[in-house]
Amino acid sequence: MDFLALLVGVTVWSFWIAQAMEGRSEAARTRLLVLGLTGQLGVLGWFKYANFGVQTFNDAVMALGGTPMPWAQIILPVGLSFYVLQSVSYLVDVYRRDVPTSRDFVAYAAYKAMFSQLIAGPIVRYAEVAEDLRARTHSLEKFGLGARRFMVGFAMKVLVADTLAPVVDSVFALPAPTTAEAWVGAIAYTLQLFFDFAGYSAMAIGLAMMCGFRFPENFDNPYLAGNIQEFWQRWHMTLSRFLRDYLYISLGGNRHGPVRTYANLLLTMVIGGLWHGANWTFIVWGFWHGALLALHRFWRASGGGPMPWILGHALLMLAVILGWVAFRAPDFASAFTLYAAMFGANWGGISDALAWQITPDQWWFLWLALGLVYLPLLAGRLPFLRLSPEGLSGLSRPVWMWWPFAAFLLGLVLLYSRAAVPFLYFQF
Repeated sequence: MDFLALLVGVTVWSFWIAQAMEGRSEAARTRLLVLGLTGQLGVLGWFKYANFGVQTFNDAVMALGGTPMPWAQIILPVGLSFYVLQSVSYLVDVYRRDVPTSRDFVAYAAYKAMFSQLIAGPIVRYAEVAEDLRARTHSLEKFGLGARRFMVGFAMKVLVADTLAPVVDSVFALPAPTTAEAWVGAIAYTLQLFFDFAGYSAMAIGLAMMCGFRFPENFDNPYLAGNIQEFWQRWHMTLSRFLRDYLYISLGGNRHGPVRTYANLLLTMVIGGLWHGANWTFIVWGFWHGALLALHRFWRASGGGPMPWILGHALLMLAVILGWVAFRAPDFASAFTLYAAMFGANWGGISDALAWQITPDQWWFLWLALGLVYLPLLAGRLPFLRLSPEGLSGLSRPVWMWWPFAAFLLGLVLLYSRAAVPFLYFQF
């Protein structure tokens, strides 16, 4: 109930601030925006980063021989990060007059508390559902498309991501992984994270469609990108545009020369990394991606043309996989252990310490997941991959309709036959 009161308070606060901006001067609107954002970000900062701040302080004190400060751990309410981001986007959009102020508190609260995307996105802007909140249409066709999308996402999560989870956990728990084991673990996590998060997004979009809402897409085959900029245009797309529109552009974007542009890219991605979690590993991961984006921009500004897709894609995936190691590792020591092994510090194949933990079906699903990542390259020849049945005829139409249902049923069987694996993005 305490956390419910918190979410209600966050909702009332952003609704009231937006109402108060109406009819005010620009200076007053700016003061109200600052007040509103301070309240929203203050809540997020306390619940998400207080533990991290105190732990960092205590580590420094103990390193100097002092006594750490006593502290009771604060619990982070599930979904608070996404909840606050939506409030921030609403307040900024109202301030910029990109959207009209909502005058219906119930409709606004419904937007904030939409259960399908409340916990892990996609990050939906108020303008994207405002019309549906007032009046939306329902049809059997829309419900069917939503149900199919939900089943596809469910299969991605349960069949693929959850099957790879034990492989990832086993490798990251090894005290001294070999080179082969480190690469297997890093690649398996790269695939697990995609199928887990993209699966959740598909389920959220499908549920919304079944209820008459249309959510923005969150993934567009990011592991088929040819460079880092394209990757961020395809991965967690609603967060990418949030960082671009509300942070990067607010910092000045590319309007103040190249050096400031590179600094803005770095700062935006570092903050994006910190948003994912209160840990130095997330900050390093954000800095890594900011540096890659800055390097890519420098390359293009220096007259460097686009690389052949296969070369750019190979370099991109190497960089992305290396970044995911820091993203997944609980601390720097664990990340460095895996990095050292990946670059030959403990050369060798799959050891007995890992071999007995991985079942044959998990090896098969690792290869299957890799194949599924590249399958969209053949989408023109595989019509059952389309999101819509338009233009399908003959055998293609029933195949398009029924393969998600079959995968969903198989996923249900697996779900009840093994331990549940939480969605990875629930922790953020």
